[in-house]
Amino acid sequence: MSKPRKDSQKTRPESGLKVRKEPSTAAKPAGGKSRKAAAQQGRRAEPNERQVRAQKGHAEAASRFGAVIRRRASDRLRAGYVWVYAGDVESVNAGEGPAPFLLPVADERGLLLGTALYSPASQIALRLVSREAIDENEWMALLERRLRVAVARRRPLLDASTDACRLCFSEADELPGLIVDKYGELVILQLLVKGLDHDAVRGVCARVLQEELQPASILERPDPRMRELEGLSAPSLAPLWSVAPEHPVTSTVFRLNGLAFHYDANAGQKTGAFLDQRVNYTAAREWAQRLGATGRALDVCCYQGGFALHLATVCERVTGVDASRASLEVAERNLAANRSQIRAEVDWVQADAFELLRGWSDAGERFDTIVLDPPAFAKTKRAVEGAVRGYKELNLRALRMIRPGGMLVTCSCSHHVGLQELEGAVASAAADAGRRVRLLERRGASLDHPVILNLPETEYLKCLILEVD
Repeated sequence: MSKPRKDSQKTRPESGLKVRKEPSTAAKPAGGKSRKAAAQQGRRAEPNERQVRAQKGHAEAASRFGAVIRRRASDRLRAGYVWVYAGDVESVNAGEGPAPFLLPVADERGLLLGTALYSPASQIALRLVSREAIDENEWMALLERRLRVAVARRRPLLDASTDACRLCFSEADELPGLIVDKYGELVILQLLVKGLDHDAVRGVCARVLQEELQPASILERPDPRMRELEGLSAPSLAPLWSVAPEHPVTSTVFRLNGLAFHYDANAGQKTGAFLDQRVNYTAAREWAQRLGATGRALDVCCYQGGFALHLATVCERVTGVDASRASLEVAERNLAANRSQIRAEVDWVQADAFELLRGWSDAGERFDTIVLDPPAFAKTKRAVEGAVRGYKELNLRALRMIRPGGMLVTCSCSHHVGLQELEGAVASAAADAGRRVRLLERRGASLDHPVILNLPETEYLKCLILEVD
């Protein structure tokens, strides 16, 4: 920690009067410098005793432990955080050969903080998996135990009407970088950090998931962006496990809230669908009924029709908008699969959301219910200001089109844009549109995406349900 700067002015506590310290009139040695300055310059020429001890301590800790981290990072870990950024790593002793996937972590005094997954190319260099020193065998046993616990937590969420959910949510289940989703008879695995990128991890995950769930296939699906950032290997196209290895099942139909959705492991975003909005789909449908906002509905950034199809069970006409033609083709297939439950006339529009809403709002289009579920606008903190402007623009256009007494469901999946910032953007949009909005509910992700209070990154999805006067 840096020492406070010694200013040339001091403040008397009694009066707040600033008193200037006059320069010393002591004799100066040749060259114009005071004896004190000359002495300080001499001390800077070589490390003092404290610095020497600190340097030796770092060296001893680095030789004894894999990674030594700075004080602010160690304070965060002791408070329950599990990430260490590359800039907070003081030194790494990774040994010879390829970088290890597990490293012991110590503070600057050499005190053990735990064992972490190591990602040498990532901005997040260390992800803590244990508060103790563990080896590879102990980590594999811990991985198995935690994955079984994660699956057990989700079993109560599954029934005949919903057979899809997130089975493992990375840090929220004490398994950093591990995502597991269930879509009906298929299980999809994502390994998002370098420390998980090896066959032993894949083997443990496949065995546990097969024993716990008996799926038709277990498939690994990479995230292209994380693969680049973490330097991950290209996964095999073959299933990790399958009932029929020669002809593995890679597509299926799964159910959410009683509706059917097509799933193809070789297409779509993320692991293939957005399971985190499941309970918000139901909430939007229920609030539309309560408010009587069941005439014309609009689902903006509809992807494969999640909100649109739920609203179509209670509304008269629903329009879904998305920039991806492939997503809208799946949405049309999902509509066909649910025709027996849907009363509405449903149409799909391929368009840029900003351009379309600007044109429709200027043209005087009117809707009873509008849902805004855009992709993340802020991937980093630096992008927050622009993201907030984007959220305001979308909400402004939507608010100009909603009939009095109608409903707006507005969402953000940008972790860096907090709830307060989203609400501020909507409030500002409402003021510009001359509309009064009443907050009905603040909502987040479904229960299979739990929030850990020590890990703010686990709380990313915000959903506001509003009545518009």
